[in-house]
Amino acid sequence: MSERAEQIRILCVDDERNILQALERSFLDDNYEIVNAGSGAEGLQALEEAGPFQVVISDYRMPVMNGVEFLKKVYAGWPDTVRLVLSGYADVGAIVAAINEGHIYKFIPKPWDDQDLRLSIQKSLEHYLLQKKNSELQAELQFSKNLLANLPAGVTVIDKQGLVAYCNDRAGKLLDIDPRNTSGADPAACVAESLGTLVEQVRREKSVSAEITLGGASCRVRGQVMARGEDEAVILVLLETGT
Repeated sequence: MSERAEQIRILCVDDERNILQALERSFLDDNYEIVNAGSGAEGLQALEEAGPFQVVISDYRMPVMNGVEFLKKVYAGWPDTVRLVLSGYADVGAIVAAINEGHIYKFIPKPWDDQDLRLSIQKSLEHYLLQKKNSELQAELQFSKNLLANLPAGVTVIDKQGLVAYCNDRAGKLLDIDPRNTSGADPAACVAESLGTLVEQVRREKSVSAEITLGGASCRVRGQVMARGEDEAVILVLLETGT
């Protein structure tokens, strides 16, 4: 967990003060900020006023709002927060039956072992970071797709197998390919064979500029190899210059 830079904040929710104190003692050797709440309502207030929190630990047996009901509300309002429920073995059946309702990451039995609890929190934080990275990556990919879709030039990516992996709207028109369904499309089969020949030239020379005709239109094409590990793709930028 050395890669994380943000302060880890954990919200503990239980109607018994001694349980909250015991949870705090469990994390004395960890650089966590612990915030306590004595009920589900107080927990929601803490999330509203003092959030965000990476992890929420809630007892199951609480008056008015039990732990699963509380964690359902946490998921609805703060879906990125990892949710754990804490309770005695007598409640296991009820919790397992309702675990999907609160999108609960893990059930922690009472009494807990401090080392096991700390390990569960570490795993929860790894889960949180993975979700966060995936969300950031999805946002970056969506931004890139939106940017490429609105370029005046056509952009297409040919994968290692020689098939179209991506094309924006402009490239789709030039190649006569539906940009929403590029999987398995062969550029050489869709347009003039010269494009397939150009792709092979780019693979050999790594970078190529050329003039070709696509769909009756003259295009200036810039091709570049993009390598990532063992994967290799060809990126073509197509700029229509005339008919």
